[in-house]
Amino acid sequence: MEAAARRRQQPGAAGGPAAQPGASFLQARHSSVKADEAASTAPFHLDLWFYFTLQNWILDFGRPIAMLIERSPRTLPRSMIYVSIITFIMGASIHLVGDSVNHRLIFSGYQNHLSVRENPIIKNLKPETLIDSFELLYYYDEYLGHSLWYIPFFLILFMYFSGCFTPTKTESVMPGAALLLVVPSGLYYWYLVTEGQIFILFIFTFFAMLALVLHQKRKRLFLDSNGLFLFYSFAITLLLVALWVAWLWNDPVLRKKYPGVIYVPEPWAFYTLHVSSRH
Repeated sequence: MEAAARRRQQPGAAGGPAAQPGASFLQARHSSVKADEAASTAPFHLDLWFYFTLQNWILDFGRPIAMLIERSPRTLPRSMIYVSIITFIMGASIHLVGDSVNHRLIFSGYQNHLSVRENPIIKNLKPETLIDSFELLYYYDEYLGHSLWYIPFFLILFMYFSGCFTPTKTESVMPGAALLLVVPSGLYYWYLVTEGQIFILFIFTFFAMLALVLHQKRKRLFLDSNGLFLFYSFAITLLLVALWVAWLWNDPVLRKKYPGVIYVPEPWAFYTLHVSSRH
């Protein structure tokens, strides 16, 4: 009985203090995650990439972004996850508000291929300070909103991608479902890059992914099915952007709106200039 009493008084005994089950649970979970990272390769997440592509196309909004973080083969820092999600939501909210106003303006005759001050429904506004207000709205939507939205978006994608490697080369293949989704996925990122005017951010992310692939290859690590899907989606996007720019390279009106070395016209600007104007 004395031995049993001593066991009850010991901190590590089964009947000891009950104030630390959370800590032991977190330690066990963390160790199990590390064991899973080292011992297994994630299967192709068909449901994740299908919903990611579908909801992006329908809603123009990365709603499955939290699911993407949770499915990451690597354990990401919680602080980085929270800051990224909060910044992502702030940027997306600013963009949605600005985009809603912009679509209302299009119904009133606003032309996306022209600058704010050159638009017929804007340049004659009185007092002229109202034009400054519309330019401020354009800045919030196209620059501030897009930066707050897309920087954490691509950062999360890259962090997810950095965990998509396997030591088994036979597992570095894409299943048939991935092959069906990769073209719509690449097409969506093309729309994101061109309409969002984020080519620099996209190309920086793609080259970072390419550099990581080459670095991991030296360690005899290969992309798994999810990594291949994301990498090929970005490769298709880059090809589509190149074709898009080459097609519109000599367009004088779009050249005027998008001056400079990096010339990537927006699809909506092309639509208002060459499609809706014909009707």
